[in-house]
Amino acid sequence: MFFQRFFAMANYSFSSSPSSSSSKTSIQAIYDVCKKNLTPISSPPPPQVIHELSSLLDTIGPADVGLKEEQQEDDRGHGLSTPNTLNRVDRWAQPITYVEVNESQSFTMCMFCFPTSSVIPLHDHPDMTVLSKVLYGSLHVKAYDWVEPACFKDSKETARAPVRLAKLAVDKVLSAPCSASILFPKTGGNLHCFTAITSCAVLDILTPPYEESAGRKCTYYRDYPYSSFRGSGDEPIAGKEDEYAWLEEIETPDDLYMRPGIYGGPPIQI
Repeated sequence: MFFQRFFAMANYSFSSSPSSSSSKTSIQAIYDVCKKNLTPISSPPPPQVIHELSSLLDTIGPADVGLKEEQQEDDRGHGLSTPNTLNRVDRWAQPITYVEVNESQSFTMCMFCFPTSSVIPLHDHPDMTVLSKVLYGSLHVKAYDWVEPACFKDSKETARAPVRLAKLAVDKVLSAPCSASILFPKTGGNLHCFTAITSCAVLDILTPPYEESAGRKCTYYRDYPYSSFRGSGDEPIAGKEDEYAWLEEIETPDDLYMRPGIYGGPPIQI
Protein backbone atom coordinates (compact mmCIF):
# COMPACT_ATOMS: atom_id res chain seq x y z
CA MET A 1 0.00 0.00 0.00
CA PHE A 2 1.39 3.34 -1.15
CA PHE A 3 0.52 5.30 1.99
CA GLN A 4 2.15 2.82 4.35
CA ARG A 5 5.53 4.55 4.22
CA PHE A 6 4.09 7.64 5.92
CA PHE A 7 2.61 5.80 8.87
CA ALA A 8 3.65 5.71 12.47
CA MET A 9 3.97 2.26 13.99
CA ALA A 10 0.81 2.47 16.08
CA ASN A 11 -2.68 1.80 14.79
CA TYR A 12 -5.68 3.84 15.88
CA SER A 13 -9.17 2.51 15.82
CA PHE A 14 -12.31 4.31 14.71
CA SER A 15 -15.65 3.88 16.40
CA SER A 16 -17.78 1.03 15.23
CA SER A 17 -21.22 1.68 13.86
CA PRO A 18 -23.94 -0.89 14.15
CA SER A 19 -24.99 -2.31 10.81
CA SER A 20 -28.40 -3.47 9.80
CA SER A 21 -28.72 -6.99 8.47
CA SER A 22 -32.05 -6.15 6.83
CA SER A 23 -30.86 -3.45 4.43
CA LYS A 24 -27.78 -2.53 2.47
CA THR A 25 -25.66 0.18 4.07
CA SER A 26 -24.53 3.25 2.14
CA ILE A 27 -20.89 2.19 2.13
CA GLN A 28 -21.85 -1.31 0.95
CA ALA A 29 -23.83 0.21 -1.93
CA ILE A 30 -20.79 2.25 -2.98
CA TYR A 31 -18.51 -0.78 -2.74
CA ASP A 32 -20.89 -2.89 -4.83
CA VAL A 33 -20.95 -0.33 -7.65
CA CYS A 34 -17.14 -0.09 -7.55
CA LYS A 35 -16.67 -3.87 -7.58
CA LYS A 36 -19.11 -4.36 -10.45
CA ASN A 37 -17.91 -1.56 -12.71
CA LEU A 38 -14.33 -0.45 -12.00
CA THR A 39 -11.33 -2.12 -13.64
CA PRO A 40 -7.52 -1.92 -13.37
CA ILE A 41 -7.42 -0.28 -16.81
CA SER A 42 -6.16 3.30 -16.69
CA SER A 43 -9.13 5.01 -18.30
CA PRO A 44 -12.06 6.93 -16.85
CA PRO A 45 -15.10 4.85 -15.87
CA PRO A 46 -18.20 5.25 -18.07
CA PRO A 47 -20.23 8.41 -17.39
CA GLN A 48 -23.15 6.41 -16.01
CA VAL A 49 -20.87 4.78 -13.41
CA ILE A 50 -19.44 8.17 -12.40
CA HIS A 51 -22.98 9.50 -12.04
CA GLU A 52 -24.10 6.54 -9.92
CA LEU A 53 -21.09 6.77 -7.61
CA SER A 54 -21.42 10.55 -7.29
CA SER A 55 -25.09 10.22 -6.38
CA LEU A 56 -24.30 7.63 -3.71
CA LEU A 57 -21.44 9.71 -2.29
CA ASP A 58 -23.72 12.75 -2.12
CA THR A 59 -25.89 10.93 0.42
CA ILE A 60 -23.15 9.59 2.69
CA GLY A 61 -22.25 11.19 6.01
CA PRO A 62 -19.73 10.62 8.79
CA ALA A 63 -21.95 8.17 10.69
CA ASP A 64 -22.13 5.96 7.60
CA VAL A 65 -18.39 5.25 7.88
CA GLY A 66 -18.05 5.04 11.65
CA LEU A 67 -17.23 8.64 12.53
CA LYS A 68 -18.96 10.28 15.51
CA GLU A 69 -19.92 13.88 16.07
CA GLU A 70 -17.95 14.17 19.31
CA GLN A 71 -14.82 12.87 17.62
CA GLN A 72 -15.02 15.60 15.01
CA GLU A 73 -14.82 18.26 17.70
CA ASP A 74 -12.64 16.62 20.32
CA ASP A 75 -9.99 15.06 18.12
CA ARG A 76 -9.61 17.71 15.42
CA GLY A 77 -10.42 15.44 12.57
CA HIS A 78 -8.92 12.13 13.62
CA GLY A 79 -12.16 10.29 14.27
CA LEU A 80 -10.55 8.51 17.21
CA SER A 81 -10.44 8.83 20.96
CA THR A 82 -7.53 10.52 22.70
CA PRO A 83 -7.00 11.22 26.40
CA ASN A 84 -8.58 14.35 27.82
CA THR A 85 -5.15 15.26 29.19
CA LEU A 86 -3.83 15.93 25.66
CA ASN A 87 -2.85 19.60 25.69
CA ARG A 88 -3.59 22.18 23.00
CA VAL A 89 -0.10 22.11 21.48
CA ASP A 90 -0.14 18.30 21.22
CA ARG A 91 -3.51 18.39 19.53
CA TRP A 92 -2.31 20.77 16.79
CA ALA A 93 0.74 18.58 16.22
CA GLN A 94 -1.36 15.50 15.48
CA PRO A 95 -0.83 13.95 12.03
CA ILE A 96 -3.37 13.20 9.32
CA THR A 97 -5.03 9.83 9.82
CA TYR A 98 -5.36 7.53 6.81
CA VAL A 99 -8.03 4.82 6.93
CA GLU A 100 -8.19 2.12 4.29
CA VAL A 101 -11.78 1.03 3.76
CA ASN A 102 -11.07 -1.40 0.93
CA GLU A 103 -8.39 -1.94 -1.69
CA SER A 104 -8.23 -4.06 -4.82
CA GLN A 105 -6.44 -4.01 -8.16
CA SER A 106 -9.29 -1.94 -9.57
CA PHE A 107 -9.90 0.68 -6.88
CA THR A 108 -9.08 1.99 -3.43
CA MET A 109 -11.68 3.28 -0.99
CA CYS A 110 -10.12 5.27 1.83
CA MET A 111 -10.57 8.16 4.22
CA PHE A 112 -8.29 11.01 5.24
CA CYS A 113 -9.05 12.63 8.60
CA PHE A 114 -7.41 16.04 8.97
CA PRO A 115 -6.66 18.09 12.05
CA THR A 116 -7.19 21.81 11.53
CA SER A 117 -4.52 23.46 9.32
CA SER A 118 -2.97 20.17 8.21
CA VAL A 119 -1.94 19.82 4.57
CA ILE A 120 -1.55 17.12 1.94
CA PRO A 121 0.87 18.82 -0.48
CA LEU A 122 0.36 19.20 -4.21
CA HIS A 123 0.49 15.76 -5.86
CA ASP A 124 -0.76 13.97 -8.95
CA HIS A 125 -2.93 10.97 -9.86
CA PRO A 126 -1.42 9.64 -13.10
CA ASP A 127 -4.00 7.99 -15.40
CA MET A 128 -6.42 7.84 -12.46
CA THR A 129 -9.95 9.01 -11.73
CA VAL A 130 -10.72 10.11 -8.16
CA LEU A 131 -14.08 10.81 -6.54
CA SER A 132 -13.94 12.68 -3.23
CA LYS A 133 -16.59 13.53 -0.66
CA VAL A 134 -16.05 15.85 2.30
CA LEU A 135 -17.80 14.10 5.20
CA TYR A 136 -17.56 16.92 7.73
CA GLY A 137 -15.71 20.19 8.19
CA SER A 138 -14.16 22.52 5.62
CA LEU A 139 -11.31 21.83 3.22
CA HIS A 140 -9.51 24.15 0.80
CA VAL A 141 -8.72 22.50 -2.53
CA LYS A 142 -6.25 23.94 -5.02
CA ALA A 143 -5.87 21.90 -8.18
CA TYR A 144 -4.22 22.08 -11.59
CA ASP A 145 -4.24 20.30 -14.92
CA TRP A 146 -1.24 20.14 -17.22
CA VAL A 147 -1.20 22.50 -20.19
CA GLU A 148 -1.04 20.54 -23.44
CA PRO A 149 1.12 20.32 -25.43
CA ALA A 150 3.56 20.15 -22.54
CA CYS A 151 5.54 23.31 -21.88
CA PHE A 152 8.78 23.03 -19.89
CA LYS A 153 11.34 25.57 -18.71
CA ASP A 154 14.69 25.06 -17.06
CA SER A 155 14.91 26.18 -13.48
CA LYS A 156 17.01 29.24 -12.71
CA GLU A 157 18.95 27.02 -10.33
CA THR A 158 20.82 24.27 -12.19
CA ALA A 159 20.48 21.76 -9.36
CA ARG A 160 16.69 21.85 -9.55
CA ALA A 161 14.30 20.06 -11.88
CA PRO A 162 12.72 21.80 -14.88
CA VAL A 163 9.30 23.30 -14.33
CA ARG A 164 6.17 22.49 -16.33
CA LEU A 165 3.24 24.76 -17.09
CA ALA A 166 -0.14 23.92 -15.53
CA LYS A 167 -3.49 25.68 -15.48
CA LEU A 168 -5.51 26.27 -12.35
CA ALA A 169 -8.67 24.14 -12.35
CA VAL A 170 -9.98 24.44 -8.79
CA ASP A 171 -9.34 26.95 -6.01
CA LYS A 172 -12.13 26.84 -3.46
CA VAL A 173 -13.28 25.72 -0.04
CA LEU A 174 -15.50 22.65 0.22
CA SER A 175 -17.69 22.53 3.33
CA ALA A 176 -19.89 19.64 4.35
CA PRO A 177 -22.56 18.95 3.38
CA CYS A 178 -21.53 19.28 -0.25
CA SER A 179 -21.57 17.31 -3.46
CA ALA A 180 -18.84 14.88 -4.41
CA SER A 181 -16.00 16.22 -6.54
CA ILE A 182 -14.33 14.33 -9.38
CA LEU A 183 -10.95 14.56 -11.07
CA PHE A 184 -9.99 12.74 -14.25
CA PRO A 185 -6.62 11.84 -15.79
CA LYS A 186 -6.41 15.08 -17.79
CA THR A 187 -9.19 17.30 -16.44
CA GLY A 188 -10.90 18.32 -13.22
CA GLY A 189 -7.70 19.17 -11.36
CA ASN A 190 -5.65 15.96 -11.46
CA LEU A 191 -2.89 17.59 -9.42
CA HIS A 192 -4.25 18.87 -6.14
CA CYS A 193 -3.40 20.11 -2.66
CA PHE A 194 -5.65 19.81 0.40
CA THR A 195 -5.55 22.23 3.34
CA ALA A 196 -7.87 21.70 6.32
CA ILE A 197 -9.70 24.92 7.21
CA THR A 198 -11.29 23.10 10.16
CA SER A 199 -11.00 19.52 11.31
CA CYS A 200 -12.45 17.51 8.45
CA ALA A 201 -12.61 14.12 6.79
CA VAL A 202 -12.67 13.07 3.14
CA LEU A 203 -13.82 9.79 1.63
CA ASP A 204 -11.95 8.96 -1.59
CA ILE A 205 -12.44 6.43 -4.36
CA LEU A 206 -9.32 6.11 -6.55
CA THR A 207 -9.54 4.08 -9.73
CA PRO A 208 -7.32 2.45 -10.67
CA PRO A 209 -5.25 2.75 -7.47
CA TYR A 210 -1.67 3.96 -7.19
CA GLU A 211 0.71 1.28 -8.48
CA GLU A 212 4.29 2.20 -9.31
CA SER A 213 4.88 -0.91 -11.44
CA ALA A 214 1.99 0.18 -13.68
CA GLY A 215 3.30 3.75 -13.98
CA ARG A 216 0.93 5.20 -11.39
CA LYS A 217 3.42 6.64 -8.94
CA CYS A 218 2.40 9.55 -6.73
CA THR A 219 4.63 12.54 -7.46
CA TYR A 220 4.76 15.73 -5.40
CA TYR A 221 5.16 19.26 -6.78
CA ARG A 222 5.84 22.83 -5.76
CA ASP A 223 3.95 25.55 -7.62
CA TYR A 224 5.35 28.94 -8.70
CA PRO A 225 3.50 31.96 -10.12
CA TYR A 226 3.56 32.20 -13.90
CA SER A 227 5.63 35.39 -13.69
CA SER A 228 8.46 33.52 -11.93
CA PHE A 229 9.56 31.90 -15.20
CA ARG A 230 8.11 34.26 -17.79
CA GLY A 231 10.45 35.04 -20.67
CA SER A 232 10.49 37.98 -23.08
CA GLY A 233 10.00 35.67 -26.05
CA ASP A 234 7.14 33.64 -24.61
CA GLU A 235 3.98 33.20 -26.64
CA PRO A 236 0.85 34.77 -25.13
CA ILE A 237 -1.21 32.48 -22.92
CA ALA A 238 -4.96 32.09 -23.11
CA GLY A 239 -6.54 33.83 -20.15
CA LYS A 240 -5.09 35.61 -17.13
CA GLU A 241 -1.61 34.93 -15.80
CA ASP A 242 -2.93 34.10 -12.34
CA GLU A 243 -4.74 31.13 -13.89
CA TYR A 244 -1.38 29.49 -14.62
CA ALA A 245 1.54 28.21 -12.57
CA TRP A 246 4.83 26.43 -13.10
CA LEU A 247 5.11 23.14 -11.25
CA GLU A 248 8.40 21.68 -10.07
CA GLU A 249 8.68 18.00 -9.18
CA ILE A 250 10.01 17.51 -5.65
CA GLU A 251 10.80 14.65 -3.31
CA THR A 252 8.14 13.46 -0.90
CA PRO A 253 7.95 16.25 1.72
CA ASP A 254 9.62 15.36 5.01
CA ASP A 255 6.79 16.90 7.01
CA LEU A 256 4.09 14.80 5.37
CA TYR A 257 3.15 12.57 8.29
CA MET A 258 0.22 10.16 8.27
CA ARG A 259 -0.77 7.50 10.73
CA PRO A 260 -3.04 4.54 10.03
CA GLY A 261 -6.51 4.34 11.45
CA ILE A 262 -8.64 1.20 11.53
CA TYR A 263 -11.97 1.35 9.73
CA GLY A 264 -14.82 0.90 12.20
CA GLY A 265 -17.87 1.60 10.08
CA PRO A 266 -20.42 -0.94 8.90
CA PRO A 267 -18.73 -4.11 7.67
CA ILE A 268 -18.45 -4.52 3.92
CA GLN A 269 -19.34 -7.81 2.29
CA ILE A 270 -16.56 -8.44 -0.24
